Amino acid sequence: MLTDLKVKVGPQFYRYHVGAIDFVPEILQEFSAKNVLVVRGQRSFEKAEPFLSFLKKTEYNFQFFQYTGECSYYGAEQIAKVVQENQIDFIIGVGGGKLADLVGYAAHTVNVNFGVIPTLASNCAPWTPLAVMYKENGESEGKSEHFLRQAAFFITDPELVVDAPVNYFVAGLADTIAKWYESDAILQQEHLKNEPFLQLAGYTSELCKTAILNDSAKAIADMKAGKATEEFIHLSEIVFAVAGLVGGLGDKYARNAIAHAMHDGLSKYLPASHHFLHGEKVAYGIFYQLAVEKKWEQIAALIPFYRELDLPMSLSQMKLLPEDETVIDQIVTFVDSKEKVHLLPIPITTDLLKESIFELENYINQE
Repeated sequence: MLTDLKVKVGPQFYRYHVGAIDFVPEILQEFSAKNVLVVRGQRSFEKAEPFLSFLKKTEYNFQFFQYTGECSYYGAEQIAKVVQENQIDFIIGVGGGKLADLVGYAAHTVNVNFGVIPTLASNCAPWTPLAVMYKENGESEGKSEHFLRQAAFFITDPELVVDAPVNYFVAGLADTIAKWYESDAILQQEHLKNEPFLQLAGYTSELCKTAILNDSAKAIADMKAGKATEEFIHLSEIVFAVAGLVGGLGDKYARNAIAHAMHDGLSKYLPASHHFLHGEKVAYGIFYQLAVEKKWEQIAALIPFYRELDLPMSLSQMKLLPEDETVIDQIVTFVDSKEKVHLLPIPITTDLLKESIFELENYINQE
């Protein structure tokens, strides 16, 4: 049996349907919350506000904090200051992935319960008890903060989520399909095959992959038309909830591997990569991991899907391939330093990681 598996399934309460946000006061009552801090963005909050009728309830004292747009240690310190000065006993985050990460981490540092109302489906950040940390200038800190506190609730409305930029949803689909490509080889190892929670994580990651490959085109078209159809609701739920369940059940064995490590490396060492969304960098990272594993047939099978969704397949395509080879050395050294990378059942070396970057560039350029 595994002695290092930490199962953190997800939020204590989840609800996603038209009108679901009206249920928030019942959760606040459950936690005896009175002084509530609402952490918000700007444009996302403007779109969300018509759905937040609970803010008019006079039995709660609502305070508001507008974050800077980054999940940073500075931002967490600012929230902690507001919590302490106003005796806040519950935090609600309204916005996207970085905001959800920030709220979760800040709530952890001040020992306060929190809930999230996502305004888009771009990743599983609202579900997972971890925060990917950035500096205020957008540069990655190169690490994540993991904590045991889980959200008291995750509640949102598809009519709100569908009214978001389509490219964020597309990036979310890429980030989610990575769950299977990053975890499958790890979970297929003989010593892990009979672990019940890892089996559940594997089944869940395959569910994500199959649904996304089959239904993405329809869901994206529906979103562009502003229609919260069954396909859109199904896939958006997979992106921000079911995908988080994969890592929740499988912990480090199913959360992420080389694709996300490459995302972090690009974010840390290539400032120009900040123009790309998280899921877009992970999309490249999937191809990169498959190149490291020499699974060229899987790359070939994915290329039509990537072209249909206009996802990046190489650093050259993203105009991010460094001319200075020392930058590539920094990136691969960083990737190699991550424990999750070495969970794959192949010998990982910096030489392999470096040569795979160029092999992938050559492969894609020949397509």
